[in-house]
Amino acid sequence: MRLIRPLVLLTGLLAAVLGALLGGVLVAGPAAADGDGTAPRVVKVGTEGTYPPFTYRDPDSGELTGFDIEVMKAVGEQAGWDVQFVEAPFDSLFPALDSERIDVIANQVTINPEREARYLFSTPYTYSHGVIVTAKDTDDITSLADLDGRTTAQTASSNWAQVAKDAGAKVQYVQDFGPGVELLAQGRVDAIVNDNIAVLDYLATSGNDQVKIAGDAGDETLEQALTFRRSDPELQQEADQALQELADDGTLAQISEKYFKADVTVRKGSRDVEVQASDSRSTWEVVQDTAWPMLLGLLKGTLPLTAISFVLGLAIALAAALARLSSVRALDAVARVYISVIRGTPLLVQLFIVFFGLGQIGLKLDPYLAASLALSLNVGGYAAEIIRASILSVPRGQYEAATVIGMDYGQSMRRIVLPQATRIAVPPLFNTLLSLIKDTSLASLVLVPELFREAQVTAADTTEYLPLYVMAAVYYWVVCYLVTLAQGPLERRLGRYAT
Repeated sequence: MRLIRPLVLLTGLLAAVLGALLGGVLVAGPAAADGDGTAPRVVKVGTEGTYPPFTYRDPDSGELTGFDIEVMKAVGEQAGWDVQFVEAPFDSLFPALDSERIDVIANQVTINPEREARYLFSTPYTYSHGVIVTAKDTDDITSLADLDGRTTAQTASSNWAQVAKDAGAKVQYVQDFGPGVELLAQGRVDAIVNDNIAVLDYLATSGNDQVKIAGDAGDETLEQALTFRRSDPELQQEADQALQELADDGTLAQISEKYFKADVTVRKGSRDVEVQASDSRSTWEVVQDTAWPMLLGLLKGTLPLTAISFVLGLAIALAAALARLSSVRALDAVARVYISVIRGTPLLVQLFIVFFGLGQIGLKLDPYLAASLALSLNVGGYAAEIIRASILSVPRGQYEAATVIGMDYGQSMRRIVLPQATRIAVPPLFNTLLSLIKDTSLASLVLVPELFREAQVTAADTTEYLPLYVMAAVYYWVVCYLVTLAQGPLERRLGRYAT
């Protein structure tokens, strides 16, 4: 009991918050049934939510909207699907599709030979052409030929990255279009190649006069389509049938006219678009509107992940530390390998292995569960050495005194050594906890809508990077500061175990 009580003091509150939040997540009602009594097929649609005017958050309601979103909703209604949208960075969408986290990508995916070799595509529902974006004072880049030897900023999984490479450009990878423009405006890259519609929306929304459309990225008209796994031909066929019916009754053209004042669903319409700004709020209005969603991301994503990962991580760390101290060589060897792997590989790689990698071999974990598992293993690897060092720092005489009064090894560890080691371990373990709070920001890459993801989404839509990222930093700092306030009282409480 004396060993468990100090740990409970440190993690009990976080665990209680986690339990309350997960209770609401895990309890879900049954899907609505069709008229014949059968439930419609649930189709999870992957999309960025940060690529206006195709997929973005409505600045007034905060709801996911855009051309691709409305097309996908219409396809789902026509095909009889229960469409559920999953937001993630573009570079995470294809791994999510491969690992069966989502069933289809609706995010202006351009058809090319490399993708056709791996995926199934629907009938094209958008036609576009590429443009080259440069700084306003750059006059020597007007075509793809001028990109030879230059540096461009592109999303890694985007078709435009390959277009730039084929033109001889060096590619700097960014998460989405907005950060790429910032690099361009700051002179860190020479150009960007992207879809003409997305660029026009960015220029209209941001009012950025530091960059310009310098020319066309070739004469080719590109085709965008819904993307499916090769193991889902029936789903692709249902989408094709729905798209054909929507084209025949004019629904696709109507949606296109709403966003572009032109019909981009036919080949000749892609060069006549007129894009209105998707967000016209002031900086202060953006900050005000985003403060609450970021707080919800903190409460629903960041804090639960921190709580469960720290609790489980401490348990794993204690087991690994005792294994390292064990006289059984096999246990020591296993613990050494585990600690070495965790400390020798990046946390982001560990997250991707648990979420996307395990999904490809049939172990599909919920995003929260996968992120919690990866973070727990990471905490365990680092905290194990902290606990081991704390145990070794307890004077040898304590063991000998426990033996003299008749205690066996288990009793002496539980009643004498570990309580003292806990007091010694508190400061470095608090450092681990603080690092964990900030590391949860990586969970957005495995589909967890936490605090930093909310900041990223709004920043990409509005280009207000500095104020939103500063506000995110303030949120993290406040949480970390509150955690540090608990360190002093806990150390004093555990001080009675010190010799």
